[in-house]
Amino acid sequence: MSTASETIFLTGGTGFIGGYVIAHLMAKSDAHVLALTRAKSTQEAYERLYAQLQMHMDEATFRGYLPRITPLLGDLHAQDLGLSPGDQKKLMTRADSILHIAASLNRKSAKACLNTNLRGTLSVLKYARALADEERLRRYSHVSTVAVAGHRHKEVVQEDQAIDWDKSDYDPYGRTKKFCEHMARELLPDVQKTFFRPSIVMGDSRFAKTSQFDMVRAFCFFADLPLIPLRPDDRLDIVNADWVSHAIATLHLKAEPKYDIYNLSAGTSALTARDVSQAMAQTTGRKARFAPWLFPSFKASADALARSSSRNIATQVGSLISVFLPYIAWDTVFDNTRAVSELGVAPVPFDRYCGPLYTWSKAHKFEWHPKSLSQEAA
Repeated sequence: MSTASETIFLTGGTGFIGGYVIAHLMAKSDAHVLALTRAKSTQEAYERLYAQLQMHMDEATFRGYLPRITPLLGDLHAQDLGLSPGDQKKLMTRADSILHIAASLNRKSAKACLNTNLRGTLSVLKYARALADEERLRRYSHVSTVAVAGHRHKEVVQEDQAIDWDKSDYDPYGRTKKFCEHMARELLPDVQKTFFRPSIVMGDSRFAKTSQFDMVRAFCFFADLPLIPLRPDDRLDIVNADWVSHAIATLHLKAEPKYDIYNLSAGTSALTARDVSQAMAQTTGRKARFAPWLFPSFKASADALARSSSRNIATQVGSLISVFLPYIAWDTVFDNTRAVSELGVAPVPFDRYCGPLYTWSKAHKFEWHPKSLSQEAA
C-alpha cells in the first residue's frame, strides 16, 4: 500500500460493495474517506453509511472511525454531483484519489443505467479532470464489471481481451459500464487509472449474513428446483464479497500496481453447477437433477414473467431469472491471475459458504434490517 495517509473521494459508500470497501479501508489503512452520500443532513448521511457498515462492525467501532469518514452530501444524478460550494472545496482541496464504486445494477432499465452509470460517471470524471489539472490526483479507480465483455460462451477471458466493440451486450448495465471505462480512458489519458471488474459477487466467506439479495434469491430458487435447467459442467464464476473488497481497497492504495485492469473473479478455479449442487445437497438434503433440455422453455417462461405487468413473487423471481440467466448459462470465466498474484491470496470457493448463505437468506426472507444509530453521530 501507499506509505502516506491519503484522502479518497469515494462514491457508492452506502451500497453493498462500497460498504465493504470502506470497512476494509478503515480497518486496514489510515486513509480518510470523503463519501458522496445522498442525504439531507450529515446525520442522515451517517445513518445511511452505518446501515451498510454495521455488517462489518459494531456501533462503537463505527463511531471510532468517524473522524476519518466525511460525508459529502450530494447526488450522482445532479449537476456537479449536487455538492454545496463548501463540499466542492473539501473535495478539491483534500482528495488525493478517487474511487468510483456507485452504479445502477438495474439490468432491465436503460434509463437507470444511462442516468447513473453514464451521467453520474461523467460528473465524477469532471472532478477527476479538475484534480488532475491541479496535479493533485494520484489515481482514479473505477469499479466496473466483467459484463463489459458482452456475449461470450465457453471462454476464459483475459482482462486485455475483454472489451470488443464488435460484440453485442447482454443488457444496458454491461453496455453503459463498458462506455464508462472508455470515457475514463479518453478524459484522463495522463492519470494513473485502475479498473476493477468483479464477476458474480455473492455472499461472504466469513459469515452468512448479507444485504444484497438479487443474485442470492436467484441462486436459492435454482437450489430449490426439482430439475435444474442447466448443464452440470457449466462453470459459475461466483466470487466472495470479502475478497473483492480486499482487492479493491488494497490495489487502490498501492503505489504501483502492476496492471491497470483486474478481473475480480473466481477465474479458472470457478466451480461447475454440479460442484455447487453437490455442496448444497449437504444443506438441503436433496440431490440435484440436471435437465439442460428444459433450458429453452425455462428461459421463455422467465422472459414472459419479466414482461408481465403484474407485480407478485412469481413475476419478481421471473424478472431476476430473466436478467441473470445469460450470466449463469454462458459457461465463461474471467482469468484472475493478475489479482491473485498481486494480492497473494485467492478467492474462497463458493462451495465453502453457499450453504450458510442459503440458510440465512431464506430464514431472513431475503431482507436486511439494519439498526439505527442510537444517538446523534455528527
